[in-house]
Amino acid sequence: MDTLNILAFGASRNIGYLSAVRLLENGATVTFLLRTPAVFDKDALIQRHLKSGKARLVKGDATNEADTRRAWEEAGVVDAWPILVNFFAGIDLLCVGGVPSFSISKGMTINPHNLVTQCVLNVLCSMPTYNNAPQPRIIAISSIGLSPAGHKALPCLMKPLYSMLDSDGGPHKDKVGLERVLYHCAGWAWEPTIEEPGADIMGEGWMHRPGLPPSGTLKRVLVVRPAWLTDGKCVADEVQATGKGKSYRVSQEELGGYTVSRRDIAHFVVDALTRWDEFENKHVNVGY
Repeated sequence: MDTLNILAFGASRNIGYLSAVRLLENGATVTFLLRTPAVFDKDALIQRHLKSGKARLVKGDATNEADTRRAWEEAGVVDAWPILVNFFAGIDLLCVGGVPSFSISKGMTINPHNLVTQCVLNVLCSMPTYNNAPQPRIIAISSIGLSPAGHKALPCLMKPLYSMLDSDGGPHKDKVGLERVLYHCAGWAWEPTIEEPGADIMGEGWMHRPGLPPSGTLKRVLVVRPAWLTDGKCVADEVQATGKGKSYRVSQEELGGYTVSRRDIAHFVVDALTRWDEFENKHVNVGY
């Protein structure tokens, strides 16, 4: 872990922040792209790593491709860049602000409604090509319940909540866009049961954007689909310390679980980097 060089988008709080802290504490170097670097001014832990040179802050916005390009340049040769995004992980999604709202007619929405999709396109279009180093490992945080099979596997009490997220303008439409971009660039067959996201999410001609990795050329991808996120403790840490209890579950199959804590997803992100051969080019569900 002490040799890892991480470029983190959406890591000012919650899953992104918790993952970055774990990585820093394990000796990795983490470069953050932040709209407001002052968010860490009173964070003693981040300040300590800034003084050691292990944490680096780049001011910018992932909705701006020039800013994502500058983040890549500032980070240097990157081992991994987690796209640490989830609607319930906080309002900052891929370093861009969006305020969620709810209405009877539209359910849960966020503005702009394609925030995450457009940011991941910017990040990929600005990703450098390394001459003598492998591609960065890519970890993207999505959500369970995006497909009909995933929705069917949800506990009955959770289905109405996820239906609100699936509404037009809802955050799950944006998560489908995120996954569609990664599936295309990785050369994965798009899941036939999931409706192809429209131009309102993807943008016109998105597959032909300059700099976007051609289909099949993105080789080191992991899509993480957490259950409903909570602010609970890290169960995995407690299990490891005491040898008692059960940790979160990880599976490529639908889990049908209720929840998982943000701290446990951060634990999994870091653990996946240490066991990368098990998770490369997969999408996994994580929950209790």
